[in-house]
Amino acid sequence: MARLLVVEDEAHLATGIKFNLEMEGYEAEVVADGLQAIERLTGPQSGTFDLILLDVMLPGMDGFEVTQRLRQSGDYTPILMLTAKGLPEDVVQGLECGADDYLAKPFDLTVLLARVKGLLRRRDWARSTSEGPERARIGEVEVDFTTFEVHGAGSDAQLTLLEAMLLKLLVQNAGRVVSKAEILEKVWNVSPDTQTRAVDNFILRLRRYLESDPSHPKHLHTVRGAGYRLILEA
Repeated sequence: MARLLVVEDEAHLATGIKFNLEMEGYEAEVVADGLQAIERLTGPQSGTFDLILLDVMLPGMDGFEVTQRLRQSGDYTPILMLTAKGLPEDVVQGLECGADDYLAKPFDLTVLLARVKGLLRRRDWARSTSEGPERARIGEVEVDFTTFEVHGAGSDAQLTLLEAMLLKLLVQNAGRVVSKAEILEKVWNVSPDTQTRAVDNFILRLRRYLESDPSHPKHLHTVRGAGYRLILEA
């Protein structure tokens, strides 16, 4: 049974979401603001959640800051942002600050439940040994997709879900150019023509994990006008 934390200050909406999640077989808990969410997720009584449904417009601390604080603290629980701010730039901001998916209000509950299932499925895909390698060796770095850990020469790192999904997609297609459109569709689950620098920023982050000199990459290359190519051995 997946455990979900709902962070939503509109009581009637939170109650409805919780009820429908529980009807789908999930275990759901609700908190009403960002500070409560941080305490619940990082405090002494914190529990392990499989997914966080996080409203952006919260009292005390908004969802963007909650996400950033969790990521900075090393909490990489998948986050589905729920917000009335549905402009493309808002979606991009949510994804770039560390959220894993974004759903604009008002939404139909069937759409919300589909997004929850999809996000949990994407997490399971990133960890699955039947959908690609359990581990990958990229030069001197080893990636464990079951734990999202990267082990390098003298340094370790923890990948977020989107970082792990992006890297797994590149590993599965090692040697081939993977277009930005394909990445947006398969990793971000957004339209392939979305205008965003998010993919480029994630590539830069992956280079910090994989490359001894990220400014002169040997493994993760940008192919101008085409996409990105991963070379396992250089």
